[in-house]
Amino acid sequence: MGIDRSLLAISVVALGMMAILASAKATTEAAGGSTPTLNELQEKFDHEEDAVRKAKLLQKLGDAQFDALHAAEKAEDYNTAGVTLEKYRDNVHAALAGLKKVHPDAERQSNGYRQLQMHVNRGIREVEDALRGAPEEFKPPLQLVRMDLTGMNDELLRLLFPRQPGAKPDAKPDVKADVKPGVKEM
Repeated sequence: MGIDRSLLAISVVALGMMAILASAKATTEAAGGSTPTLNELQEKFDHEEDAVRKAKLLQKLGDAQFDALHAAEKAEDYNTAGVTLEKYRDNVHAALAGLKKVHPDAERQSNGYRQLQMHVNRGIREVEDALRGAPEEFKPPLQLVRMDLTGMNDELLRLLFPRQPGAKPDAKPDVKADVKPGVKEM
């Protein structure tokens, strides 16, 4: 009797999940059909004027680029994988430059910066995964992309959190430290 109830419970949960998935599919089809392609997202990103919307759009575009990256890796097309990650890096740079131009104080106006920083973290992980599986001749460009993304991530963190608790403020250089031993000051 206990086995029958657990089997019934599993069946009810499975039917519920199928109903939810069918409902989601119907909603997607009613809302306009399929998801935008990578090229459509890239074009929308390139033509977006608002820096915050551009940074938020990078989340969808970046996810599509990572899907293309995984497909290229699966097909062992490491050239395409490298180009895809380089384009992702360029998109991150464009989004960051736009945000810095419009909202230079990220600590007070963090909208866009936060989303960009979180996605750049994912991008760094994707590049590191690609580096692990890539042949040696494809690794140098990927290492450059990783360095660039890491630098932008560090910059985003500095912009978002300029005052680090417990960090010592920059000390003024000691003028006396420049004096050579044995030379008297006047």
